[in-house]
Amino acid sequence: MVSTAQARVREPAGNLPVDVTSFVGRRREITLTKRLLAESRVVTITGPGGVGKTRLALRVAGNMRRSFRDKVWCVGLEDVLDPRLLTDAVIDQLGLGGPSSGDDIDTVVEHLKNREMLLVLDNCEQIVDAVAGLVDSVIRWCPGVRVLATSRQSLGVAGESTLSLTPLQVPDIDNLPPADAYEQFASVRLFVDRAKAAVPEFEVDEHNAASLMRLCYHLDGNPLAIELAAVRLRSLSPQQLEERLAERYDLLSEGRRGAPARQQSLRALIDWSYELASDQDKLAWARVSAFSGSFDLDAAEFVAGGAELDRLDVVGVMHSLVDKSILIREEDGGEVRFRLLHALREYGQEKLAGSGEFEEVRRRHLRWYDRMIEHFAMEWVGPEQVAWVNRLTSEQSNLRTAMKSALAQPPEHGTALRVTRNMAIFWGIRGLAGEARYWLDQALKASPQPSRERVSALRSTAWFALLQGDHDAARPPLEEALSLAGEYAGPIERSYLQQTRGMAEFFDGRLGRAGELFRESLDGFQEHNVPGGELFALFGLGLTRGLSGDHTLGLDLLERCVRLSTDLGELFWRSHALWAMAHVEVSRGEVNHAEEVAKEALRLQRRLSNRLATAFTLDTLAWTAGIQGRHERAARLFGAASAMWEALRAAPAYYSTFEIGHDEHVSRVREALGDRDFQEAFDRGYEMPPAAAHDFALESKKHARAATARRDNVHPMPLTRREREIAELVAQGRTNKEIAEGLVIAQRTVEGHVQNILTKLDFTSRAQIAGWIAGQKQSGPADTGT
Repeated sequence: MVSTAQARVREPAGNLPVDVTSFVGRRREITLTKRLLAESRVVTITGPGGVGKTRLALRVAGNMRRSFRDKVWCVGLEDVLDPRLLTDAVIDQLGLGGPSSGDDIDTVVEHLKNREMLLVLDNCEQIVDAVAGLVDSVIRWCPGVRVLATSRQSLGVAGESTLSLTPLQVPDIDNLPPADAYEQFASVRLFVDRAKAAVPEFEVDEHNAASLMRLCYHLDGNPLAIELAAVRLRSLSPQQLEERLAERYDLLSEGRRGAPARQQSLRALIDWSYELASDQDKLAWARVSAFSGSFDLDAAEFVAGGAELDRLDVVGVMHSLVDKSILIREEDGGEVRFRLLHALREYGQEKLAGSGEFEEVRRRHLRWYDRMIEHFAMEWVGPEQVAWVNRLTSEQSNLRTAMKSALAQPPEHGTALRVTRNMAIFWGIRGLAGEARYWLDQALKASPQPSRERVSALRSTAWFALLQGDHDAARPPLEEALSLAGEYAGPIERSYLQQTRGMAEFFDGRLGRAGELFRESLDGFQEHNVPGGELFALFGLGLTRGLSGDHTLGLDLLERCVRLSTDLGELFWRSHALWAMAHVEVSRGEVNHAEEVAKEALRLQRRLSNRLATAFTLDTLAWTAGIQGRHERAARLFGAASAMWEALRAAPAYYSTFEIGHDEHVSRVREALGDRDFQEAFDRGYEMPPAAAHDFALESKKHARAATARRDNVHPMPLTRREREIAELVAQGRTNKEIAEGLVIAQRTVEGHVQNILTKLDFTSRAQIAGWIAGQKQSGPADTGT
């Protein structure tokens, strides 16, 4: 005979609330959560506030309702702040009868021990220890019950599986796709869905698509923040909303009626997280808010350690903040980094300012990155170049913050000058000449007094102006550096000045004078044993001699540069020397060897993400392809190089010794193909993403597949060859029946493939597949899987 309490569990068939808004995205997470529930009896969905833990849990529970004889039951714990009230809340919401004896969970166990059900425990973080005790007992004594919990931190019970729910996919703000491809990002789809709910006539078009994508990036892809922001479209345009996003807390203060109090505004949500944190957690949260972007554990120990928080304790506190979903943990290439969402960082900065520690923490942050850049400059010429480039690329936001900090404090203006001087190499590799000139100009204005650092910074300013073709702007800082060099610069700095003067002459086409200056600088570097300078001078002198007609001497000097850089484990100047060898070989008609060494140079440049050198090399490979009669390939390579030049705000015209050859080879290829075919091939190359352009230039299908999968950055699971083929047909508007007939396969097979595509891309409609394909235009080989 079934007891009355047991009947109450079974007959109502659960108590899941009904969704009142559409569910966007999370297809992969739904699938993974179901899989975890099939393998484990306790699954906890963790993640930061507003990321959608509850929505995901309820969606999964609704999908699995029929899998359990006694269906699915949900217990909301957001208002249960005292652990002694936990069992009362569970008994009440499950409809199990009268009250329990406070912390006695026997009543719950007794009622559930013969049930086959899924128990959803929502918002457990504020009483996580009590919930863990309850779940442990239920799992131990109720074999037919599985538990799906949501919490800012894991429960920590035996056999628990944890799904860390991250924010929705956001666009790359520096590489936005076309306006009609916005649907590939779940965050933007959610924003548009909620925007249409708030303003029914709202439509995405070419005028607002970019603002929408940037908004979702700045909102961190956080669903709650997106929903609160979308409501503001009742009074603001997307462009106005983007402009006002800096006022984040005030802007997103309009809550959702009926939502829990802690979710009615972004500020309230963060206050809730802060109240649940321990004192050490709060202290560390405030201090790590000094970071911008992501940071590693070593940096956290240095910056967050101090009074009331020993550096040795920082490791444990970082773990605690990750477990509470305040910090997001990221891992790439075996390196673990941490990140605060924008809103949590701003909140932490408020607390830091209120604590009176703001200036001290900012100084520690500056010291850490000043030392990092100094070590980079000292260790640059050696085998760690790729590691350094990757590290500094990850730290760019923090480096910018450090420079702002130094410039804002007069006692640190000398530090600002030193940091910008040491950053010059990195900026050059990444093709950030405009940013380099900005920071160097700010630092030079802040520190006008003569010094050794000023001479170096003036030289660097001149160099970046030359790289941007701004020769007139390069002369004054170079002249000032030369005037100060006698008193404030040593022989090594004077050799660098001669090298920079030589490059100025070279870019203007005065090869004879350039060669003289390169020879002087080479002698100086060799005399004082400066390997980095020697490599630079060998490159410049070898290229100059080779292009002046002395091919043998030029190639000998460049080969010396390659040998020396190889012995040192150095890649940067080796890639430059290899490109220069290719350039000289083209000029003397050795096209096949030129292509071979240019491809070798490109492989090294790819490892370093050396964008300016890549633009030169792609252009030179276009020359070799044109001479070989591979005109369509040459035109595509010219297009790919043009996109790279444009991204760098550079052009072959900036370098007269290169411009003449470039224009001649473009004209020959255009003549061979005809204007229409040339432009079509050029446009295809221009539209290729950088990774695909590398693959095309290197003619490596294996690398093309891997790079395309990395570049997509929309989903972690690549499509198979057949799925990609079907996705393209879907994008053409073909029905499943038409696709089946065209491919001579069963319609049911097509339907299965379409469903797999939707799952892998986290989409819900065929239109979204079409948008994704639009964003992949000219992305290289269609084969993205095996």
